[in-house]
Amino acid sequence: MLPGRVPLGRDPTNGRLVTLDRDEEGRRAHAVAAFLAPAHTSILLASYRSRPDAPTLPLYSYAAVGFARGAYWAAGVRVDPDRRQDPWRFDLDRIRESAGAELAERPSNRLLQQLHRCALEYHCRAAQNYFLHRHEAPLPTSHACNSRCLGCISLQEDGSFKAAQDRLQTPPPAADVAEVAITHIGRVGRAVVSYGQGCEGEPLLVREVLAGSIRLIREATSEGTINLNSNASLPGVVDELAALGLDSLRVSLNSAQPELYNAYYRPRGYVWTDVIDSMRRMKHRGRFVSLNLLCFPGVTDRQAEIDALCALIEETGLEMIQLRNLNIDPEIYIRCLPSGARGQGIGFDAFRKRLRERFPRLRFGYFNPPRERIERWRTSS
Repeated sequence: MLPGRVPLGRDPTNGRLVTLDRDEEGRRAHAVAAFLAPAHTSILLASYRSRPDAPTLPLYSYAAVGFARGAYWAAGVRVDPDRRQDPWRFDLDRIRESAGAELAERPSNRLLQQLHRCALEYHCRAAQNYFLHRHEAPLPTSHACNSRCLGCISLQEDGSFKAAQDRLQTPPPAADVAEVAITHIGRVGRAVVSYGQGCEGEPLLVREVLAGSIRLIREATSEGTINLNSNASLPGVVDELAALGLDSLRVSLNSAQPELYNAYYRPRGYVWTDVIDSMRRMKHRGRFVSLNLLCFPGVTDRQAEIDALCALIEETGLEMIQLRNLNIDPEIYIRCLPSGARGQGIGFDAFRKRLRERFPRLRFGYFNPPRERIERWRTSS
């Protein structure tokens, strides 16, 4: 339910836009939206008109909902067949038992303490997968950030709306991070371990922790995929980490247009060209680069954005776009954008088609792929 917001739709008799203030029984009507499960991307926003007293919406994405043939429907598409975070695959009792047992074995490991909280309090699927001994394990490390993202889920300084979770207070020691990563890689086939999670800031700012832990991981094993989810703001640090054994970099963007990027990320101490330089350096070392593209219908699927993405792909050689949903009150995001940035989009099917026509080997998805899959993609026709 979207409080303070009135449903907006088209009158089937004349096609005009109308609001529904009250239902047939005279009760006050509220607009609704769907928050889609992981691996699904919203293709249409919920349709509503805000009342003057409408509160700010919390940090979710708001997909359109309809009703037809006796069922509710959400406007989204599955963009990744990987089942690693499908909701039905998570047994909370089993997760609780495994998390408790592992923390009892290593009670002083500070990263493990954080993952215990993430799995049981925040219900983070990545943290839960770590305790279920499968897929991708998170390695949150940073307490600070050099972006001030409008929709940051771990810190909201002005208090206009609440962050979804608490940010790390202090970085864990490199040895604790490496211990968790080595454990995960040792017991999971095609394992991925990832720095840069929702409960932290920007990992590149704790270079010593990342460099130290990657060095320890690679001294212990050559297996597994070490991934960094990042704003890619410090090219020199990215290059150093790639030399130490970082396998893949996923760069978070809301847009490949610098003016739109700056409006949302509000960078401090870095500029757009630093982000591009980081991607170039990873590719120069033969590493994998993808985008964590924060999608917003009517912005992401416009021709100007497609043109900007094409230019970025050509300049950096990135190989994958992860189509993630931008979690924010739509009106707050729209207000932050430059004039003319939002309008009629071409739709996400056409968006993907146009990019694939230009770059036939470009991959779309939602999750960080393991190294084995990346190698298979690179050698396939």
